[in-house]
Amino acid sequence: ETGSAWSTHHFACLVGYGANAVHPYLALETVKQWHGARRTQSQMEAGKLAVTTVDQAQQNYRKAVENGLLKILSKMGISLMSSYQGAQIFEAMGLGEDVVDTSFKGTTSRIGGVGLEDIASETVMMRPETASEKTKLVNYGYYKPVPKQGEYHANSSDLAKLLHDAIGLDKKVSAATNRDSAENDGVKPKNFANYEIFKKSLAEAPLANIRDLLDFESDRESIAIEDVEPASEIMKRFCTGAMSLGALSREAHETLAIAVNRVGGKSNSGEGGEDVVRGLDLTDVDEKGRSPTFPHLAGLKNGDSANSYVHQVASGRFGVTPQFLTTAKQLEIKMAQGAKPGEGGQLPGPKVSEYIASLRASKPGVTLISPPPHHDIYSIEDLAQLIHDLHAVNEKAGVSVKLVSSIGIGTVACGVAKAQADVIQISGGDGGTGASPLSSIKHAGMPWEMGLSEAHSALLNNGLRDRVTLRVDGGIRTGRDLAIAAMMGAEEFGFGTIAMIAEGCVMARVCHLNTCPVGVTSQKEELRKKFPGTPEHVVNFFEFVAEEIRELMAHMGYSNFEDLIGRSDLLKEDEAQIAKIAKTKGVSLSGFFSSIPDSKGDRAFLRATPAEGGGLKGDVVHVNGFGSELDREMCNHPDVKAAIEKNEGDTAVSFNIKNTDRSTCAMLAGDIAREYGNAGLDGNLNINMFGSAGQSFGAFTLPGMKVRLTGEANDYVGKGMHGGEIVVLPEADAGFVAADSSIVGNACLYGATGGDFHANGRAGERFCVRNSGAYAVSEGTGDHCCEYMTGGVVVALGTVGRNVGAGMTGGIGYFYDEDGRFEERVNGEIVKCQRVITPAGELQLRNIVERHFEKTGSEKAESILDNWDEDLGKFWQVYPPSEASSAVVSETIVGDAVKVSAVAPSEELCYLPVGAGMNPDQTTLCAD
Repeated sequence: ETGSAWSTHHFACLVGYGANAVHPYLALETVKQWHGARRTQSQMEAGKLAVTTVDQAQQNYRKAVENGLLKILSKMGISLMSSYQGAQIFEAMGLGEDVVDTSFKGTTSRIGGVGLEDIASETVMMRPETASEKTKLVNYGYYKPVPKQGEYHANSSDLAKLLHDAIGLDKKVSAATNRDSAENDGVKPKNFANYEIFKKSLAEAPLANIRDLLDFESDRESIAIEDVEPASEIMKRFCTGAMSLGALSREAHETLAIAVNRVGGKSNSGEGGEDVVRGLDLTDVDEKGRSPTFPHLAGLKNGDSANSYVHQVASGRFGVTPQFLTTAKQLEIKMAQGAKPGEGGQLPGPKVSEYIASLRASKPGVTLISPPPHHDIYSIEDLAQLIHDLHAVNEKAGVSVKLVSSIGIGTVACGVAKAQADVIQISGGDGGTGASPLSSIKHAGMPWEMGLSEAHSALLNNGLRDRVTLRVDGGIRTGRDLAIAAMMGAEEFGFGTIAMIAEGCVMARVCHLNTCPVGVTSQKEELRKKFPGTPEHVVNFFEFVAEEIRELMAHMGYSNFEDLIGRSDLLKEDEAQIAKIAKTKGVSLSGFFSSIPDSKGDRAFLRATPAEGGGLKGDVVHVNGFGSELDREMCNHPDVKAAIEKNEGDTAVSFNIKNTDRSTCAMLAGDIAREYGNAGLDGNLNINMFGSAGQSFGAFTLPGMKVRLTGEANDYVGKGMHGGEIVVLPEADAGFVAADSSIVGNACLYGATGGDFHANGRAGERFCVRNSGAYAVSEGTGDHCCEYMTGGVVVALGTVGRNVGAGMTGGIGYFYDEDGRFEERVNGEIVKCQRVITPAGELQLRNIVERHFEKTGSEKAESILDNWDEDLGKFWQVYPPSEASSAVVSETIVGDAVKVSAVAPSEELCYLPVGAGMNPDQTTLCAD
């Protein structure tokens, strides 16, 4: 029983440390007082608030807290509250030993902090001296800055103004005002003195990060700055954070990419995909710095590239196509976001414009939520498989894995290194994510200082550090931050929010509302025109940071930047800073740093392994081993090579396959995408396989690829399928009933964006998870069918497991209900289900079932077609709100087109008018 519990995190802590129930009497009393207030009652009377009783209002609060707790359980991967209760899955930050031993026994608290006396003092400060004293509760700006008396926020409008003055940015100069007539697009000369003011404002600010308690301690004499590595070399280690196109406007996203490419760094696409037009260098820039290719940008130069160096593959697979994968120089797997670990990305519906929806294969105006990462990757083996897939589709691109800074990251990092990743990114909890709910980003994630030092130490101790490059991001703003990160083991450095500020962000904190006043995070045309940034502004910022690092290196006597990497012995506790306030007096960092191995004498970890040549790690990409031998054989087959080169006609090849052959067809899809893009293959490649396929069979197939497997396949069949056709059927003498037997594994068609799929047998769990365009048929599935689907059509000709349509925001599902229990297996949170009531729906379903029979010889499909009039009544149609007005769902729509296949022989979309039967020519066409 407590008056101190009111937010979801408070309840999570109490339950997590053993409480069976919580009575938050003050919170309930507050709801009662709010309900009785004159203003609340007036709003109810005016219809601005729903009319409720006091009891209903308190129940609403209770329900909200329960939903928040379920969300916390979800992102921790825990199903039952009874499993969470007493589990103590927390890490403490800034709590002293006496507090932890007394109240949180067994909880990790790595740097110490406040004691019981400090907590007592703070508690006393929060109450008035006498009960009669009436005091108003003060808003200290814990969530949004409050001027003067509010809590300090490192990123603020004041900080943005200081940086803008330094880099020569005027937020009033934009396409909406006078940019075209202004000299040099309104970019003023950069000002070193103003950058010093910017640095000083951060140095003198209240303590906000672990690194604020550190100082440098060199073991060398100072040297001349002329003897220090040039800024141009240091900037090659700079990266941008993974901010998606959608979260950012086109202007902001493309400007960042161009700027980072100019300095030789690594820009990151984020998880929203990229327009193919960005893949080519600019050659059409005029003397005013304008390009017809990017008419909305200013300050361009011929030779600029807007193609992100790193293309991100997240659990949502938004925008992930073969061409997107093959135009990357590095592919990043987003295992977690530092600011909200355990959750996928979120893009509010108002920000999903026509353009953004086209890139993400989704519907405009519909909120997009990526599945939590554990939907994609259940174990280190699944992660290793995805790394294998990406190395297969683009052998020249390294693969990076983004991990969140938290206790235990060292063990995970070692597994990732063994799984053949090339880069490990450590993301701190301070990373920005402008479109997320507060409950997602508060009390989640830890400072990158903790995770980076643990990962670096674990990799070194296990002899794995030379296999991977370590990258870090999450609130890095200055050269000082970057130098500290290097000494803790980082080799590359990501800039997120501060890079956005460098192109014009004013920290208005309305990213989620689509109302950014300077067009950095808005998709509205009128606001995007107010975008003030150019690539030069961002380059100016990067040059300031690089020069700051050079000055620091000269002071410490180091000429080469890489000599600082992993040198934690050059850091010491700043006694003056630690003693600055009461809360940090109990902090001790010495033990924390003493655990980092001494690498002063042995610097071999900075180079690749001897087996890979021992050169610069950035020049080495791990290569798939025996699991890709069949793929290589296929790509080198003379008939296949000739077919790709000629790009016409039909070619047929056959291969035997075994279950150690993984990602089969991905390498071939990559070769085709590099040559012709996503849909440029005009011929047909008929690939016949015989045997048991390993994981990710048919991954990333393209239009023109027709893959037929006689046998069976493991998990992830058709992962990322973009077009063409995959057919899986049992051997003729299999000796079992196909409709009753599993023929493909779990998570088939994960993230598919097109193509037709037919499985003459049952599929496993999560069939068509995140499908956004494929037309798929199986003869039954496990749990979670159509999860997070945004497009395409799924037909199940047999029983399915529970939780159908969870998170489904687009596409249609047809389910043959043999046992009469289908309705109870649907997750009704978003989708609705009905019988097939429209002629268009019947037409679509029948044609898909006919094609399934023609492709596979399915006995189940034949039986249904022979008894069509009767069996049609056994089908349920599942649809989300976005499909409610489509012709196949609603009879009120007349004259719309019905799509019955993702592909036709010409590889164009195949349509039939509503109400039209198929003539003999059309029947032959679809059968073909």
